[in-house]
Amino acid sequence: MLNILYFGDHRHFSTAFHRAKALERIGHKILRYHNPEETLPGYFKSAVMSAINFRSGYRLLQRHVQQDLEQIVQSGIKPDVIWVDNGEFFGKKCLQILKKFNCPIILYSIDDPTGKRDGRRFDSFLAAIKLYDLIAVVRKETEEECKLLGAKQVLRVMRSYDEVAHAPYENAAEIPLNFKSDVAFIGTWMRNENRDEFIKVLIDAGISVSIWGDRWPKSQHFELLKPYYRGSNLGGKDYIAAIQGAKICLGLLSKGNRDLHTTRSMEVPYAGGLLCAERTSEHTALYNDGTEAVFWNDAHECAAICKKLLAGDQLGHIKKAGMKKVRDLKLGNEDICKLILEKGLSNAI
Repeated sequence: MLNILYFGDHRHFSTAFHRAKALERIGHKILRYHNPEETLPGYFKSAVMSAINFRSGYRLLQRHVQQDLEQIVQSGIKPDVIWVDNGEFFGKKCLQILKKFNCPIILYSIDDPTGKRDGRRFDSFLAAIKLYDLIAVVRKETEEECKLLGAKQVLRVMRSYDEVAHAPYENAAEIPLNFKSDVAFIGTWMRNENRDEFIKVLIDAGISVSIWGDRWPKSQHFELLKPYYRGSNLGGKDYIAAIQGAKICLGLLSKGNRDLHTTRSMEVPYAGGLLCAERTSEHTALYNDGTEAVFWNDAHECAAICKKLLAGDQLGHIKKAGMKKVRDLKLGNEDICKLILEKGLSNAI
C-alpha cells in the first residue's frame, strides 16, 4: 500500500476525484486530497481574476500556492508518492517545495499543456516540467514535446472511464424519461470549435438532438438550438442516464486541443451508450467501425449514419459490443492509475 498526497485539478474536479477514489480501490491510501484553488484568497476567485490568471500562466498565484505547499510539508504527513493532476498552478518553486518530501512526484494531464490553444495558461507548469519524476499524458504530440522540453520520463496513456462512477443502470427501465433521447450531445459550447454548426447540420436533416452542457446560450445559433437544449452540464447518475437513455451519443473532439479521442470515447460505451464520433486513427484503433461504435468524417455523414441507425435494428447490438470492447481494453481508472504508478515508481529518485 502506498500513501499518496493527491493534488486535484480544479477544472476537471470530478475526473480527478474519481481517479483518487480509484487509487483507493486498488489498495492505496490518499493521505490528503488537496485542491490548490480552495485555499487561495477570495479575490483570486472572481471571474475577472480567474481570467487574468488563466491568461498569465497563474504567475500571480505562485506566492500563495508556495505558502500553501510549505504548510503541507510542515504538517508532518509522509507520502510515498505525490500525484498532481494537471499542474497548471505549480511553478518551479512549488515543485522544489514538494521535493522536500523526498518521494516521487507524478503529474497526470488530460489537457494539452504544450499546445497553443490556451495561450500562456501552462507557463508555470512548463517552467517546472523537468522536476517531475513522471509526466503522464494522453496525446502523442504532448509526449514528444514534453521530452523535448526536458521531462525526465514521459508516459502516454489513453483516457479512461471510472469503473464505479460511470457504471450503467442495472435496470434501464429506471432511467428517467427526461433523459431519454434519439441523439444526445453532452458537452460544453466552445468558441471556434464549431460544435453548434455541426449540430445544426443534424437538426436541418430532421434529426432530434438533445444537448446538455454549459455556455450554449453564447452560440450565434442558439435561437435555433434552444428547443433542443436540455440544460447545463451533467454529473453523477444524471450523466449516466443521459448516455444510457440516448439511442446514439455524439463524441465531438476539441481540434484546438489536438484530440483524437476524448474521455467520452471511453465513458459512453462503458455506460451503455452508442458512441458516434469522428473517424480518427485512435478511434478506429479502439473500436470496430459499424459494430462496436460508428464513425464519420463530417456532419453530413454523421447525419446519414444517425438516420440509418434510428431506422434500423442494430442499436442494441452495437451498444452491447462497444460495452464489451471497452471493458476488454482495460481502460478504467483503476488500470490506468496502476500503470502510471508502476512507471512513476520504477525509475524515480
